[in-house]
Amino acid sequence: MKKALALTLAAAMALGLAACGNGGGTSGSGASSGSGSASGSNAATEVANKDKPLVWFNRQPSNSSTGELDMTALSFNEDTYYVGFDANQGAELQGEMIRDYIEDNIDTIDRNGDGIIGYVLAIGDIGHNDSIARTRGVRSALGTGVDKDGAIDSSPIGTNTDGTSTIVKDGEITVNGTTYIVRELASQEMKNSAGATWDAGTAGNAINTWSASFGDQIDVIASNNDGMGMAMFTGWSKANNVPTFGYDANSDAVAAIAEGYGGTISQHADVQAYLTLRVLRNALDGVDIDTGIGTADGVGNVLSEDVYKYVDEERSYYALNVAVTAENYEDFLDSTVTYAPVSYQLDAETHPTKNVWLNIYNAADNFLGSTYQPLLQKYDDLLNLNVEYIGGDGQTEANITNRLGNPDQYDAFAINMVKTDNAASYTALLSQ
Repeated sequence: MKKALALTLAAAMALGLAACGNGGGTSGSGASSGSGSASGSNAATEVANKDKPLVWFNRQPSNSSTGELDMTALSFNEDTYYVGFDANQGAELQGEMIRDYIEDNIDTIDRNGDGIIGYVLAIGDIGHNDSIARTRGVRSALGTGVDKDGAIDSSPIGTNTDGTSTIVKDGEITVNGTTYIVRELASQEMKNSAGATWDAGTAGNAINTWSASFGDQIDVIASNNDGMGMAMFTGWSKANNVPTFGYDANSDAVAAIAEGYGGTISQHADVQAYLTLRVLRNALDGVDIDTGIGTADGVGNVLSEDVYKYVDEERSYYALNVAVTAENYEDFLDSTVTYAPVSYQLDAETHPTKNVWLNIYNAADNFLGSTYQPLLQKYDDLLNLNVEYIGGDGQTEANITNRLGNPDQYDAFAINMVKTDNAASYTALLSQ
């Protein structure tokens, strides 16, 4: 009789535990049975896809027209976050870097001696918050920005060799008692015929067109990223000794500083890539989200406040930026080296392997393909994450979402959208 009662109680307890495990709870608690001990590492509980950890990265869910954050997407579940970089701080740095270069080289930079420092600007994506910020940063620092609805207009101008554009205005720089006009001669969104933005080939074609029309007026090239910047540098500006300034600190651009590339901005891709996967790791382990970020984990991984910040009301982690110039470029020659303070291997017993689905919006994107993904692939080993990398075409969301047909196979998701407006294309799939 006692034996029968014991068996009955044991069965009842087992049913109770199963009910708790399948109740569709939060991803942090749902995944804890797979990370709490070695004995439970292969016994993952069933978690609804809508409750699994989700990180948006590189493209922050937002309205591409107004920049307003999409808080519905950013708070999709309690384990949803964004990882990127401080776009405004980086944009200011890029603008200041260009202005400093002009002032330091004022005796030689005005190539045709007309008293006008003319620059052209490669715009990546007119609907991308980071691109908008970088355009504004350059125009603000050079005094060429025009106010529109309380902010600097970031629209492309086409051509403006005569200074009559209403989108920008002529700025001024005074050095050693002499005042020079600063003029944005031309700018355009670098979108190819298939619709892909941030397109290096389009930028290469643009500089050929501009240089053929008004080449001796171009004294400086500014670009929203290094992919476009390097296309313009190798295609024209290197041979004509015109400094080009980009953004991303891609390895080829950093190396090109020794050959005349003006400079670039490191957005601490090493920190961003770590944060992208660390946030997922913490949620999967059911530990405090700050573990291994602002608070050291068990093996010593920790970030200092001078390399990142967290904005709670935006549920967003932002890496901070560093200007890379002729003075310090040798420290940035390899953009795929992990950040030393967060390069310690997690223990596989207490942090067992989990499966992550991660996409790159455009497999051909220079920064994401040659810098960000190689860093992710190093961190996924350190954090014991089995990541499936999906490369998109840079044009349509469906090219990516069509390959998210089996979300049940993954424990977490990291999403890099084609357009910042399209978060619902992904959350709808996870909510099915």
